Amino acid sequence: MQGTPQPTSPPAAYTPTDRTVPTRSAQRASYDKELVHAILDEGYVCHLGFVRDGAPVVLPTLYGRVGERLYVHGSTGSRPLRMAGQADPGLPVCLTVTHVDGLVLARSAFHHSINYRSVVVHGIAHQVTDPQEKRTALDVLVDHVVPGRAADSRPANAKELAATAVLRIDLAEVSAKLRTGGVNDEPEDLSLPHWAGVVPVDRAYGAPLADADLAPGTQLPDYLRAL
Repeated sequence: MQGTPQPTSPPAAYTPTDRTVPTRSAQRASYDKELVHAILDEGYVCHLGFVRDGAPVVLPTLYGRVGERLYVHGSTGSRPLRMAGQADPGLPVCLTVTHVDGLVLARSAFHHSINYRSVVVHGIAHQVTDPQEKRTALDVLVDHVVPGRAADSRPANAKELAATAVLRIDLAEVSAKLRTGGVNDEPEDLSLPHWAGVVPVDRAYGAPLADADLAPGTQLPDYLRAL
């Protein structure tokens, strides 16, 4: 007698492909989903690449993640949004996110580098047309930049929704790449009289500056204090 089928957990890593295996420094690549998600969740600006009229185009834009799906913001008149709506089955894209963690200053100019964490996503972008999914995606985009902000702002009205477009990209062909650690100078250069080491790079937020027309009595929300 066969046993009761057990639920299976989703794979903990993305499957490497020809496009996600780097040709240089392959040891720095990772396909771990938890790591990829962490890198994506820490940022909110991506660069979206696609081909238009046979030439490459790369645009910076906002993004947000829900599980194994990314949502990308744009106006209804933007090129990728128009092309994704017209193309069948969608628009082939490459999306990248990068964090710089340190400047690596070596004794030799050749070995200067940076410590970084990056994610590259290959996939097909589809324009979100379902009204409820579109509202959800816009809330995700707002909260991805400032967690808690979507519930503390007026939702988009019909006119604003009509002027805003959202792309959906599923996370399937994905890789992360990282560089950590210190200087990799040549042994014969170690005695050179040049300072070497790592200059850490951190993202920091300044104190919020209230709008001049803020309604009387409006207090700084806790989610901004925590930011």
